[in-house]
Amino acid sequence: MTRHNLAEFTGNGYDKGRSKLIQALWFATLNLVFSKWWCPKSLRPRILRLFGAQVGQGVLIRHRVRVLWPWKLSIGDNSWIGEDVWLLNLEPITIGSNVCLSQAAFLCTGSHDRRSPTFEYDNRPITVRDSAWIAAMAIILGGVTVGEGATVSAAAVVGRDVPADAIVTTQGEVRADNPRRLP
Repeated sequence: MTRHNLAEFTGNGYDKGRSKLIQALWFATLNLVFSKWWCPKSLRPRILRLFGAQVGQGVLIRHRVRVLWPWKLSIGDNSWIGEDVWLLNLEPITIGSNVCLSQAAFLCTGSHDRRSPTFEYDNRPITVRDSAWIAAMAIILGGVTVGEGATVSAAAVVGRDVPADAIVTTQGEVRADNPRRLP
């Protein structure tokens, strides 16, 4: 069994991708403007682009959305990002077109190597393909690709790839799409 010495953590190999000044400007913008209810929804994609995100046309981003690093984010056309979504993108998150991330969904690219004595990072990117739906409070972990047209049910936790058109239930079951049943 590995005993961790967190005081020795180094973060070696992790690149935030921008200078401390840009990081500070992003955090100020995120917390003072971007996530606020009064920030016009039409302005949020432009703010993300200003900080290096690739954001397609017709993207709707609601208030209280958190993005760790915009420069590690790509969103296709006509996608929706619901209230309280958290994109913890230490590594790239790629969201296709016509994707819906419902309220309080959490996409987390960050993790730690539990076998590392100093608990070093074990981060991996996330891809959500076109026309997928990540329902309310679902969690997508690093290294996962959610296939085209797939649905991840509310409150489900996904730690492995989801095939195209599949449905992931809250029990982690992956099944073929059945249009007569709601996820």
